[in-house]
Amino acid sequence: MANIFAKKPLAVLLGEANASGEGALKRTLGAANLVALGVGAIIGAGLFVRTAAAAAQASGPGVTLAFIVAAIGCAFAGLCYAEFAAMIPIAGSAYTYAYTTMGEFVAWVIGWALIMEYALGAATVSIAWSEYLNKLLAVFGTSIPYEWSHSPFESAAVNGVMHTGVLNLPALFIIIMLSLLLIKGTQESATFNAIIVVVKVAIVLVFIAVGWQFINPANHTPYLIPDNAEPVKNAAGEVVRSYEAWNKHGWGGILGGAAIVFFAFIGFDAVSTAAQEAKNPKRDMPIGILGSLAVCTVLYILFGHVLTGVANWREFADPAKGGEASVAYAIKEHMPGYEWLSTAVVVAILAGFSSVILVMLMGQSRVFFSMAKDGLMPKAFSELHPKFHTPYKSNLILLVFVGAFAAFVPGSLAGDLTSFGTLLAFVLVSIGVWIMRRSDPDQPRPFRSPLSSASFPLVPILGALICLAMILALDSNTLKLALGWMLLGFIVYFIYGRQNSKLQQGIVVVPTELEEQAFIEQK
Repeated sequence: MANIFAKKPLAVLLGEANASGEGALKRTLGAANLVALGVGAIIGAGLFVRTAAAAAQASGPGVTLAFIVAAIGCAFAGLCYAEFAAMIPIAGSAYTYAYTTMGEFVAWVIGWALIMEYALGAATVSIAWSEYLNKLLAVFGTSIPYEWSHSPFESAAVNGVMHTGVLNLPALFIIIMLSLLLIKGTQESATFNAIIVVVKVAIVLVFIAVGWQFINPANHTPYLIPDNAEPVKNAAGEVVRSYEAWNKHGWGGILGGAAIVFFAFIGFDAVSTAAQEAKNPKRDMPIGILGSLAVCTVLYILFGHVLTGVANWREFADPAKGGEASVAYAIKEHMPGYEWLSTAVVVAILAGFSSVILVMLMGQSRVFFSMAKDGLMPKAFSELHPKFHTPYKSNLILLVFVGAFAAFVPGSLAGDLTSFGTLLAFVLVSIGVWIMRRSDPDQPRPFRSPLSSASFPLVPILGALICLAMILALDSNTLKLALGWMLLGFIVYFIYGRQNSKLQQGIVVVPTELEEQAFIEQK
């Protein structure tokens, strides 16, 4: 019987990482490109939506501290990603790292889970992109008809008339445009992403600079929600938010808020999927991963400080004032003369969504590229365009499937499945760093995560535990759907993956220990 936990030798991975010419991805990305990719993937609507939600539900003005706690949790996983990406600069990210540390089956599991993060995430964000496009068009007195901006499974009354969706055309449009851009080239995609990042970061900075003038210090007192905080009621006198639970006030509320804003950080791991396209991965990958995390953390803290200073956190507990409308509400009610900034925020959200979709589609195609090279996915996913040297067939296949999801499936169906896939990857990468420290202690590591020795793996343990706790905190329906998806993945592996695995078939030449050690020392 085939050994489903067979590991791909590190020497083979390093050989693939250093390959060039036909069949190899072009190395065109520098450190700045990678930081921009990370910022592009991280700053989406999460900044504009999660901040007010965390303040209203758990943290109050202390949402700035919640961002710090969430950033620390991400940093543990980010340090582990940085060590792997610098040591094994190859496309595939967590999938590849798991293949050489925990074996083929675990690698398949994580590769299958990443579909939830990247492909499903791109589709879900494209649906939200469609919604915000209509918000922007409404400013100019027009909109895309309900039938052509919603799935066939959605219905709603518009001006007293019931409408049923036919096709979410804007969502499909953005998937097509960004997929074609990815086919054209990684450098072109990175340039487009960098422009988008400049636009949305500029608007965030303008909000911070302008909003600072309207901060009312009284809104920051008390800084943490007191344990005797009065519940928030709506106009009908019904309680819409209470604060008795341990994670809804005080320092417990900071932890509760961190769980909410954590998902605003998702995306930095997508940087590691571009490792095989980095000019100097040993230096640039840690800069890209940790640099993007640092930039976004600073912006998040400043944004949270201004938002809760301009408007009182209790105002956001009202659904009509919180959620997606939170920033627009704060500008309209508390920043007179700057109504135009509300429209600019919608533009920033659209720009943010665009770069998130771009990086998610890029990440998914690179994971499929690596899995296909190993025989676990059909060969088409690893075929490169003869001129552009991009996995164009993978991008086209993703265009069809992701585009179909975006066009015909409601965005609410995805739920928190994207977060599940991400967190599972974080857990396994953190564990993988510790395993690699034990199995290959002498392997050169251009970047070493601190406090991660084989005997004292503090950073990997904390990264795995914090992310595992986040998984367990997801709602039961999400966990059931995730379990169903993973079971389907097990079936696909045993029917297709194991039968076609190059490692299982002996196509991958496994070097002896002496040969592998000699190769590693040479590198």
